Amino acid sequence: MSSLLDSLRLRDMHLRNRLAVSPMCQYSSTDGFADDWHLVHLGSRAVGGVGLVLTEATAVTPDGRISPQDLGIWKDEHIPGLARIASFIREQGAASGVQLAHAGRKASHAPPFDGGNRLGPDEGGWTGVYAPSPVAHRDGAPAPREMSISDIQGVVEAMARGAARAVEAGFDTVELHFAHGYLVHEFLSGLSNLRRDSYGGGFAGRTRLALEILDAVRTRVPERTAVLARLSATDWVDDPAAWTIEQTVELSRELKARGADLIDCSSGGVSTDQVVDSGPGYNTAFAERVRREADVSTGAVGEITSAEQAEHIIRTGQADLVLMGREFLRQPYFPLAAAARLGGEIAWPKQYRRARRG
Repeated sequence: MSSLLDSLRLRDMHLRNRLAVSPMCQYSSTDGFADDWHLVHLGSRAVGGVGLVLTEATAVTPDGRISPQDLGIWKDEHIPGLARIASFIREQGAASGVQLAHAGRKASHAPPFDGGNRLGPDEGGWTGVYAPSPVAHRDGAPAPREMSISDIQGVVEAMARGAARAVEAGFDTVELHFAHGYLVHEFLSGLSNLRRDSYGGGFAGRTRLALEILDAVRTRVPERTAVLARLSATDWVDDPAAWTIEQTVELSRELKARGADLIDCSSGGVSTDQVVDSGPGYNTAFAERVRREADVSTGAVGEITSAEQAEHIIRTGQADLVLMGREFLRQPYFPLAAAARLGGEIAWPKQYRRARRG
């Protein structure tokens, strides 16, 4: 029997297998609204037999978008379009989730396929980009505004409201985006957080925002709703101020104690000085260590491209869930093919069964 095809339960969310679609920005929204592109992009992966489909980084405030074309969940008007997607995914037998995000100092940029440059108001961007400290992400970029306590509290509330909207739209889970150099990661890392108040300094101060967001979200979603958190396990920077795997383990323990159900282990993104030791499954060791030392369910992501590789991760106890991004762009129906390779079974959509071999 294939371990990858085993089911997984997180609170009341039941996954038919251990494969998940990792959040992948599409830069295809207008004013944050989900449209037909999002329905087809996410829905086709559910048709393909995956266990969990996660939306792209979905902005909880308009000024927290990476680009003007980001998906959003900052107003009630966004709910119907998202609900259409959640409903379709459910009809295909998969679970669904929204990744709640705020870009921090990496906000107001053009999509990568349009150059990725910082945008001003005359280019469709906005002013008021903020971060824990006035430290630019890269040389030559404008420094963000340092957040006030009121700004921070506003983000906490926006995350909680976004989670409530996701549940109202029918999603099974929310993932809190605490990684990749976006706002919460900027607070976690001493490379970007130079504050000397209660949201900076040592580990307790730098992790305070993450814990407050989780607490607020848990009070706004039903007890039965699973809450995931994506962390960058390391900054990949040789600097004593950088975020480390040891700190990730410690934070994961605290997140679990406050109601997080799975830690999605990625890495990097906060500094252009990063030197990433990449390769097939390069974040998997982080997922294994967090799972073992923090005693919490984990997800592994990063250059996972084959059924055999994913099976090995689950079978050997390195992670509880395998998240894939680019491979799902190349192969939307990866799980159906993986099941055949592993000698297991995933039910094909009735509309496609005539094409099944064997």
